[in-house]
Amino acid sequence: MSTLDHKIDFAVILSVSKANPNGDPLNGNRPRQNYDGHGEISDVAIKRKIRNRLQDMGEPVFVQSDDRKVDSHKSLRERADSNPELAKMLKAKNASSDDFAQIACEEWIDVRSFGQVFAFKGSNLSVGVRGPVSIHTATSIDPIDIVSTQITKSVNSVTGDKRSSDTMGMKHRVDFGVYVFKGSINTQLAEKTGFTNEDAEKIKQALVTLFENDSSSARPDGSMEVHKVYWWEHSSKLGQYSSAKVHRSLKVEAKTDSPKAFDEENYSVELSDLEGLSVEVLDGQ
Repeated sequence: MSTLDHKIDFAVILSVSKANPNGDPLNGNRPRQNYDGHGEISDVAIKRKIRNRLQDMGEPVFVQSDDRKVDSHKSLRERADSNPELAKMLKAKNASSDDFAQIACEEWIDVRSFGQVFAFKGSNLSVGVRGPVSIHTATSIDPIDIVSTQITKSVNSVTGDKRSSDTMGMKHRVDFGVYVFKGSINTQLAEKTGFTNEDAEKIKQALVTLFENDSSSARPDGSMEVHKVYWWEHSSKLGQYSSAKVHRSLKVEAKTDSPKAFDEENYSVELSDLEGLSVEVLDGQ
C-alpha cells in the first residue's frame, strides 16, 4: 500500500427529516444551532459515524463507542495494552513517542486518519498524533425549525418508586433541513501517520454510506440521508488550489421559503469549475 501522495478535498450534502442529527447535552439535548439559527452537526459526531462505518467494513478502530464495541476491552488504555509493544512502552520510563505513534498508526485506521492523544494515568509516556483527515462542522443551508414533544414513561424504573408511573420527558427533532460539511486530507500529515491511498478510498466509501447502520430513537432509519459526495483529488502534495477555494466552488441554496425535500424544485446546487482540477460526484446510498 502506498502512502497518499496527493491532496484531497471533499464535501457532503445531507438531509435530516424528523430526526435529531446531533443533540447538545448542554441544552437539554436539543439539536445543535448556531446564533443565527442554523443547525449544526459537530465534527466529532461526524467522525464517530465515519469510525462506525469503518468498523462495519472490518477495519480496526481504536476509539470504539460502547454500543459498537467489537472487542472485550473496557477502556482505551486496555485497547492500547492489547498490543504487546505498546503495552511495554506505556510501562517503560524512557519509551520513544515516535515509535509509539508509528505502531499505533499501523494498528488502527482511525489513529492514522484523525489522530489521537495517548495520555494515560500511571504512564510516563504521553503521545499526540496529528491526523491528515480534517472535517468541518456541518451547517444547515437555512435556519432550522426544532419541534419539541413531551413524552411519558408508563412504567416505574424501580419497584416501590413513589413517583407517578407516567414520568414526563422531552424529545426534540428537526422537521427538515439540508446540511453541508466539508473536509480535506493533508499529504504531509499522511506521510507521518502512514495514511494510504487505500485508506482515502475507505474514507470516501464511509462518507457515501455515512448513515447506514446508524439508527436510534433520535434518528430512525431513513431520517438522515447523504445525497451527494464531492471528491476533489489534486495532482500534487500541496494541491493546485487552497482547500478554502475548492470548498467555495460548491454553492447550495434554497429556492423556496420552507423546503421539505432535497430536489431541484427546492434547492439549487452550483459547482464552479476549477481549471486543472476535476471532481468526482457520488450519490449517497
